[in-house]
Amino acid sequence: MAVQAHRQGAVGSVHDSVRDREISVEQEHLDRVYRRLEEKIHEAEFLMQDAARRGQVGTPGALAERDAQVFRAGVHLNRLNNEFEDFLFGRIDLLTGKDGKKGPDGAYTAVEPAEGAVRPDSTADIAETLHIGRIGVLDQDYTPLVIDWRAPAAAPFYRSTPVDPGRVVRRRVIRSKGRQVLGVEDDLMRPELTAYLDGDELPVIGDGALMAALGQARSHTMRDIVASIQAEQDLVIRAPAASVTYVEGGPGTGKTAVALHRAAYLLYQDRRRYAGGILIVSPTPLLVAYTEGVLPSLGEEGQVAIRAIGSLVEGSEATLYDSPSVARAKGSSRMLRVLRKAARGALELNDPPARLRVVAFGRRLELEARELDGIRRSALGGTAPVNLLRPRARKLLLDALWEQSGAAGRHSDPELAAELRSSFDEDITSEDAFIAFLDAWWPELTPAAVLDAMADERRLGRWARRILNPGEVRKVARSFKREGRSVHDIALLDELQAVLGAPARPRRKRELDPLDQLTGLEELMPVREESQRERAERLAQERVEYAHVIVDEAQDLTPMQWRMVGRRGRHATWTVVGDPAQSSWSDPDEAAEARDEALGTRPRRRFELTVNYRNPAEIAELAAKVLALAMPGSVSPKAVRSTGVEPRFTVVEDTLGATVRDEAARLLERVDGTVGVVVAMQRREEARRWLAGLGDRVVALGSLEAKGLEYDATVVVSPAEIADESPAGLRVLYVALTRATQQLTVVSADRDEPDAAGVPDLLRD
Repeated sequence: MAVQAHRQGAVGSVHDSVRDREISVEQEHLDRVYRRLEEKIHEAEFLMQDAARRGQVGTPGALAERDAQVFRAGVHLNRLNNEFEDFLFGRIDLLTGKDGKKGPDGAYTAVEPAEGAVRPDSTADIAETLHIGRIGVLDQDYTPLVIDWRAPAAAPFYRSTPVDPGRVVRRRVIRSKGRQVLGVEDDLMRPELTAYLDGDELPVIGDGALMAALGQARSHTMRDIVASIQAEQDLVIRAPAASVTYVEGGPGTGKTAVALHRAAYLLYQDRRRYAGGILIVSPTPLLVAYTEGVLPSLGEEGQVAIRAIGSLVEGSEATLYDSPSVARAKGSSRMLRVLRKAARGALELNDPPARLRVVAFGRRLELEARELDGIRRSALGGTAPVNLLRPRARKLLLDALWEQSGAAGRHSDPELAAELRSSFDEDITSEDAFIAFLDAWWPELTPAAVLDAMADERRLGRWARRILNPGEVRKVARSFKREGRSVHDIALLDELQAVLGAPARPRRKRELDPLDQLTGLEELMPVREESQRERAERLAQERVEYAHVIVDEAQDLTPMQWRMVGRRGRHATWTVVGDPAQSSWSDPDEAAEARDEALGTRPRRRFELTVNYRNPAEIAELAAKVLALAMPGSVSPKAVRSTGVEPRFTVVEDTLGATVRDEAARLLERVDGTVGVVVAMQRREEARRWLAGLGDRVVALGSLEAKGLEYDATVVVSPAEIADESPAGLRVLYVALTRATQQLTVVSADRDEPDAAGVPDLLRD
């Protein structure tokens, strides 16, 4: 699903024609860049051919010159081909600088604007536009078409903030796939300005349009609010990286955007320190899609991994949702004790052999079931992971066989006795019968196999005795029988990997470049350089710990999920972003204990974002009624604008589906952007059928999927049904009511007990 479908809208509607026109502008520039890249590739190919002709001269000097030229041309050609796709991701529009000096990449070096760059009437002209990408590209006149993201001229793309904008007026993220521009998203660094580019007012797309509208409002109060938004967010973005930076803020305060820009700032400020990688954890795949659209540049060289909480374990992807009761059981720290018992109990899953028979020194040696059980108990008495206890179990078996053989007393000389024992062990361990027995008696376990074993209700009942109640055992076992994994299963798989000690995957071999096979070049030409994308994918697969961890919507993590994330940041600094009032986890105290264990003893630095610039006041005031029920005494973030459009309440007349479809169609006529229809989790598929045929601008999603997303308008279906689906239902409803940037419709069913005006009981004064 396109990121654009979730982030359109701000104050008023951003007309599709403006967005389409800006996409066309960027497409035209991208086409020009690709034409220039093709020219550079042809030049490199010509150099390769020219070098081959030089080799025909036959003199040692000519051969050496040929080899050196082929080497340089080959490296250049490889780099061009490797970075040819999806490499343009950003743009900055700049004021005139204090000086007119240019750097080697053709861009002006000034950081601060020149005197008079901003006119007294708060207007200004854009003097320079720079596009940022994976490699630098110059045109025939050495004018920069693309600035390399590592170059000094690209620094303002990462470092500029509204509090300290420097020359930057607008920062634009460009989303592309292959040679096609898919979308653009703008940040406005100077919202108080009216800027002109080539004589036309600078257009702003996305949240930047909201900041522009707020910043250019006539009210001084509104300008003060804009300044406070910028100041409190800038403090978080630039906070020192040491220890833990904890950021709280209600809906619409920009927590996610602040966290992402903090990642960019930290990485650019100290790239060497964060070469160990930055991990950004989001609660849902939908929010990951937005994250990847905002900061695509951070994927360079595997330095930033952006993952949904259900995608943190390699090879597993969450595709299912658990019922609230099953989620509470799986997410609880109680599951840790269940998993430890299951990991040890799983050794006996496939009817392990009850007798070991081998031949040594001409004698038949046997260990019966009772002896084998004792050896297993002794081996499992260690604290190492189960798979790593196999060598210990193997040694205990050999000890028992050695004692039974009677060979221990044959030699009084310690050296001869040790040599005899070594020969005994070698003979036994080379026997096929012993190898087959050990594989069956102590198999190498996988997390998936243990989790599948927990689908047996009787077996799980034994492992979870006095930990889960019978009802929980029954529901959890049944959930493991489904095809696919839930987001809570992923955390269990990760815990089992730690409990079992699963071996690491072998590193994949890299292919050689065909150029390496050319005669005379084996020593000169290196193995083909990985592209940055290939390197990013390889590093992401190999990396298990990170230098900095950013957790978005942290209030939703369960205790088991905190353990999973904590393992990836044992030695990291952290940025933790959340809002307790939006928590969908039923036991916040238990989650807080697990969070504190994951973060360790690191000092905490706390910030609070207080300004809601997403929701108009009319919607924010309605949501505040639910917040008062969910968390009495909590204070909502202050909404900074009013649209004059009150939330609409309607009651089901014919069928629920028909009413929801009519209301969604009505909103599609009133906003130019997107409409989100939020329903209780069990109605997700049903709601998608209701909306079939209405087009791509409307999307149906479950209440837990709405976290972090925003739409021009939303339809919230049956608040009572959402509130009753879990112990945290009121907090989930609060989230659902705060997704809209313009208009909100609430559809009430009988369960909502609406009054004559259609207002459900939960939302009345």
